[in-house]
Amino acid sequence: MSRMVRCGLIQVHCEWSPEKYSIGDISKKMVEKHEKLIHEAAKKKTQILCLQELFNGPYFCAEQQARWYEMTEPVPDGPTVQRMQKLAKKYSMAMVVPVYEREMTGLFYNTAAVIDADGKYLGKYRKHHIPQVAPGFWEKFYFTPGNTGYLTFQTKFARIGVYICYDRHFPEGARVLGLNGAEIVFNPSATVAGLSEYLWELEQPAHAVANGYFVGAINRVGKEAPWNIGEFYGKSYFCNPRGKIIAQASRDKDEVLVADLDLEEMDKVRQTWQFYRDRRPESYGEITRTHAGAKAVDAAD
Repeated sequence: MSRMVRCGLIQVHCEWSPEKYSIGDISKKMVEKHEKLIHEAAKKKTQILCLQELFNGPYFCAEQQARWYEMTEPVPDGPTVQRMQKLAKKYSMAMVVPVYEREMTGLFYNTAAVIDADGKYLGKYRKHHIPQVAPGFWEKFYFTPGNTGYLTFQTKFARIGVYICYDRHFPEGARVLGLNGAEIVFNPSATVAGLSEYLWELEQPAHAVANGYFVGAINRVGKEAPWNIGEFYGKSYFCNPRGKIIAQASRDKDEVLVADLDLEEMDKVRQTWQFYRDRRPESYGEITRTHAGAKAVDAAD
């Protein structure tokens, strides 16, 4: 018997440059823009919706400027998450809402709040792996590494997990999300052509296969002035536990991507590929040691 869940991803271009608009105005315009697309997702009867990384602004990590600390807000008590809680309740739609979180003065995280379909705040995931990659991904200037662990959240429709952007390069957390019961893992991202596009349709389907769950991968679109570090190439998608991409958005336009995910497919896949049964966690200790070196073995031995 099928267990269908209709899920949605929103990819958006931020066309407002801080050269011409205040940070507050940009955030307001991005929230208003998303509200229209959230309404569109609701008309398509979306049950779980995920927004892109740092959804209510540009990808400001293209520069290292303290002015962007103005975008921080507490989670869940900040205005953006509270506004999304009202929309979640209005549309009976669970939501993943990525924002720039302020825990206290000078302590900031790249965070995704998870809201259930009744508007209840379920918890948050803080991005664990923080890149400092040229050109233009200077995230260590802005974010403290996450300390939430790899939580999963039981929404009305499914148990979901969240990974954020650069996290997707690390299979360890993806596995823990599966061990913690994730049926769908959402990865809101901001990544440009020429840097990661060759990995975009490789790594996350591999996580889906290795862990037997669905993945929803989101990327923003377009070029963002004044930095122009590259083109955010969109191509948001859903893939199934077999690693097959079953729905994908365009490369260059704002879009709501909706797909029906049959969670019963997880059982069928896991009955064939017994990866959880055949794990050997007692043999994996080396991967958690700091600067673990490879052990050389003499073939003659």
